[in-house]
Amino acid sequence: MFKLLETINSPEDLRQLEREQLPQLAAELREFLIESVSKTGGHLASNLGAVELTIALHTIFNTPEDKLVWDVGHQTYVHKILTGRRAAMGGLRMAHGISGFPKRNESPYDTFGTGHSSTSISAALGMAVAAKLRGSDERAVAIIGDGAMTGGMAFEALNNAGAMDANLLVILNDNDMSISRPVGALNNYLAKLMSGRFYAAMRRGSEKVLKGVPPMLEFAKRAEEHFKGMWIPGTLFEEFGFNYIGPIDGHDIDVLLDTLGNIRQLEGPQFLHIVTQKGKGYPLAEEDCQLYHGVGKFDRANGVVFKSGSHPTYTEVFGDWLCDMAAQDEKLVGITPAMCEGSGMPDFAEKFPDRYFDVGIAEQHALTFAAGLACEGYKPVVAIYSTFLQRAYDQLIHDVAIQNLPVTFAIDRGGLVGADGATHAGSFDLSYLRSIPNMTVMAPADENECRQMLSTAFRLGTPSAVRYPRGTGPGVAIQADLQVLPVGKGEVRREGHNVAILAFGSMLAPALQAADQLDATVANMRFVKPLDEELVLKLAREHALLVTVEENVVQGGAGSAVAECLARHGLHIAMLHLGLPDEFLEQGNPAQMLADCGLDGAGIARSILERTVN
Repeated sequence: MFKLLETINSPEDLRQLEREQLPQLAAELREFLIESVSKTGGHLASNLGAVELTIALHTIFNTPEDKLVWDVGHQTYVHKILTGRRAAMGGLRMAHGISGFPKRNESPYDTFGTGHSSTSISAALGMAVAAKLRGSDERAVAIIGDGAMTGGMAFEALNNAGAMDANLLVILNDNDMSISRPVGALNNYLAKLMSGRFYAAMRRGSEKVLKGVPPMLEFAKRAEEHFKGMWIPGTLFEEFGFNYIGPIDGHDIDVLLDTLGNIRQLEGPQFLHIVTQKGKGYPLAEEDCQLYHGVGKFDRANGVVFKSGSHPTYTEVFGDWLCDMAAQDEKLVGITPAMCEGSGMPDFAEKFPDRYFDVGIAEQHALTFAAGLACEGYKPVVAIYSTFLQRAYDQLIHDVAIQNLPVTFAIDRGGLVGADGATHAGSFDLSYLRSIPNMTVMAPADENECRQMLSTAFRLGTPSAVRYPRGTGPGVAIQADLQVLPVGKGEVRREGHNVAILAFGSMLAPALQAADQLDATVANMRFVKPLDEELVLKLAREHALLVTVEENVVQGGAGSAVAECLARHGLHIAMLHLGLPDEFLEQGNPAQMLADCGLDGAGIARSILERTVN
């Protein structure tokens, strides 16, 4: 079935093929991708769009000595296949399998680990400068999408690279579709230029002069299209000090090979603009590239995605709450850094378009933008993944918290995230949030509590965060009202003896399972900050062992808050802190990952028994 593909185990094998064989290889790669990802899930549409580019890069450049740095890494499956990992694709994004992103410890061809956006130019520039310092002819190539180009870090790197005179090639893979549709000035740069007064006046004047000469008018119109498509986009990058080339067809193997071959011989910073189609070769992905951007297992014949669970995800709970609260309060505004679909905001964007703001891949800007809105009496809700909020930590402190502004953070993907692995895990948010003055930090134990906490956070009038996990909860019925919770108050969910388990957020359900085995007391703490100190002290005085359980690193997390509370009050009691270990956890099945960390019911019970027996 895969006649050519099965002969390729490294880029050296690829380079032995004749040029006329490469279109067949591209077709086989697309077929293999569709078949493989339908069984594992993963990033399909972006990879289908980068097939010819990946073939051309590994054909022209002497990888791995020449360095390829892929931005984000959503488009690296073909790269993995061509660099000896074809057989491993069956374990893509699974425990003990290969990552869905580039990883330096996985292959020498993965020159830089990625997962977050807009880092490729900086990293590739560092490699290009290193080659220059060594006196080497090695080249460094950054491959970045138009969505990632909206990130400020990419422009910082471009600004620096233009002055470096290093042998750096930046390839802009322009498919007009990142995860959510790209937004911002860069995406509209050409349109704005073309609608300017000077250009409009020039065009009107030309039409007046040439309208009596039809062949000349037709020629002028064609020249205009050439002018718009070939010259104007380059001016921006030329100003940064790059030699701009393009745009060219990113699916034309011959054009790619010839262009890259020429660029490989050029000195200094080069910028190649290619145009591709996301989802190319699979009609369903071409029609709905957002659905097939990061897709679960699906039936390749009809495209039906296999779903697990019948009750709503926490993301959907947030999306419903956002619409309901916006209907009640016209001051609510919703903000996302290019994650509309992932954060559950499509319905809000449709129902309240004037109050919906997608700021692009610009987390730092998102928070300060929210702060500015809050200064003027609006009530921003920032929907953001835990792992992406890390990118705006200074803005969280400096622009929101110091000024004590009413910004609500709906933090999705708190804790482990399964197949996306270490780069996307929300392992640290309870630690980095609870250390900030003025912040209120909540973690819901179920879907209805998530809705209540969002309402509570929104009505506080101060910086607040509701941190919830990926996927579905225990299936608790959701009340339609917008009830609030008493701030800083937990609740005892089970009365027991000797051992008290203080569960934070998603850990309540397994804590209750463990408690049934041990006859332990269980408290649903709800608030990480302010901590329910009255409840903590009561449980400490009535039990011999306090156990804290959280889906967050132990260092500086919710358990640390409990220990600090006891120390302040001079209480000495045996304690056991359970949480994520001090390591970066790779991809896997979420339930199994929690079990491996000892955070399922059996693991919590086992840890407690080991402590009490010893």
